[in-house]
Amino acid sequence: MAKPITTLLFDFDGTLLDTNELIIQTFQHVLGNHYPGKYDRIDILPFLGPTLHESFGSIDIEKTEQLIDEYRLWNKSMHDELSIEFDGVSETMKLLKAAGMKMAIVSTKRKDMVMLGLELLDVEGVFDEIIARDDVTKTKPDPEPILLALERLGVTADEALMIGDNYHDIEGGQNAGVRTAGVAWSAKGEAFLQTFNPDYMLQHISDLLHIVKGEKG
Repeated sequence: MAKPITTLLFDFDGTLLDTNELIIQTFQHVLGNHYPGKYDRIDILPFLGPTLHESFGSIDIEKTEQLIDEYRLWNKSMHDELSIEFDGVSETMKLLKAAGMKMAIVSTKRKDMVMLGLELLDVEGVFDEIIARDDVTKTKPDPEPILLALERLGVTADEALMIGDNYHDIEGGQNAGVRTAGVAWSAKGEAFLQTFNPDYMLQHISDLLHIVKGEKG
């Protein structure tokens, strides 16, 4: 019988905070300046999830650092205007915390940008740890950031659940030996996430309240 879930590990962008439009428009801004007419919205979707180095490196390895600098500058300037909490996130996070859950964010973003996003949510004191790009050598789907979160939280893999909107989150969780949950509001679509066989698929963030009580999600 599976151990009860005591620990929740959350991706951030596209899972708790809706930054999809921010990310897409930032890529459109940067790529439109350098490669006019080459990248439509549909072409940008694969860039949601991987690190900026991975995304821009796949476009032009020699201009990667320049493109990243331009991306970060525009992204930060438009962050608060184009980011919004997904429905019910702050309320559900507080209820999960009150239920005794250990909670962490495991993101491929830099910590300063995660902190900027957290300011748009009403979740002060909810998260016990934040694992960001700066904390690890390898990012999801490598298990390193998830294993680091487990270590810092003092828990084992069999009591944790990784929640995310991208295959990096599902595969990363599987590689780390934790249970996984996809979110149906993923920009890439529920059907896409299902192909990676997460243990759960959340239709709303509040589904977690039932899952941690041992009810089938």
